[in-house]
Amino acid sequence: MSKAMWMVRAGRGGELIERYREQGRVGLGQGGEALGSLAYTQLSKVDLQAHLRQKFPAWKPGKVINAAGQLYRFFTEVAEGDGVVTYDPETREYLLGTVAGPMEYMDGEQLPYTRKVTWLGKVSRDALSAAARNPLGSTLTLFRVPDEVATELTAGRTALDAPPPAVTAAAAPSAVEVLAEADDPTERALELLDDRINGLDWDELQELVAGILRAMGYKTRVSPKGADRGVDIFASPDGLGLQAPRIFVEVKHRQQTMGAPELRSFLGGRKDGDRCLYVSTGGFTKDARYEADRSNIPLTLVDLPLLRDLVLDNYERLDEATRRLVPLTRIYWPIADED
Repeated sequence: MSKAMWMVRAGRGGELIERYREQGRVGLGQGGEALGSLAYTQLSKVDLQAHLRQKFPAWKPGKVINAAGQLYRFFTEVAEGDGVVTYDPETREYLLGTVAGPMEYMDGEQLPYTRKVTWLGKVSRDALSAAARNPLGSTLTLFRVPDEVATELTAGRTALDAPPPAVTAAAAPSAVEVLAEADDPTERALELLDDRINGLDWDELQELVAGILRAMGYKTRVSPKGADRGVDIFASPDGLGLQAPRIFVEVKHRQQTMGAPELRSFLGGRKDGDRCLYVSTGGFTKDARYEADRSNIPLTLVDLPLLRDLVLDNYERLDEATRRLVPLTRIYWPIADED
């Protein structure tokens, strides 16, 4: 490929993904709030390290070197016309675009060093081969995407408003193999668990959610397929609904984000005192989250990252049948002392 492609993370856990999407920007800012204006983009890598050590004396040497290296690369190597990819963990989609402007400094922003981007399309993580997913799972804020992975991303790109394609999951390398190559095994392990949960079929996902509720102390009833009338799982302390809380659960296992109309339909007929969960592995739109916040019936939205956290938080209490859906093993890994 004639141009480089760069992964630029949208903050921790993809927290800035909507801002990136709407503003047509990507940014970097490890220590940026202390560095200040664009004058610092002219510093050498060594001078950047010295400045970061001065501003952040508690940082360990490894963190200083890593932060300075990524800032320097963003300042000097990323160029107009280069490709850009960033990841939305909620929808499991990579946004693809091109750098469309020079470096800018936006005072007060969480990641103040920014570049304009023209977003061109997206690629579902589940549409990629395991060989492409593995290097993209690096938790570095900024890194150059290998050319063969960039080629696969470009070939698989669809329009930003295109519906997600039906995807057959590719065979993945073993978890230990992936973790052994990871710069942050903890983050990569979480990503692997996301992949495992997302690879369940709808019936299995429904059973997983019911199993989590049982681990939390509730008794559950799972509706037969096609007969839920908008409720896939019912849970309560006694399993009959005679004791509060009465919990109604809808499970959607698809790549599309759920919107406000689906939530309103689900909430129809609920009574005071009812509690509701809406599980969507495809995530939720902004309007859906607003609808949940203002609902008179308490409603919790569970996307894939939250579902994964619920699995981990309750794993020791899951029954054997539920554990078989997402079998995990405890691995002891040496902790790096650089961060």
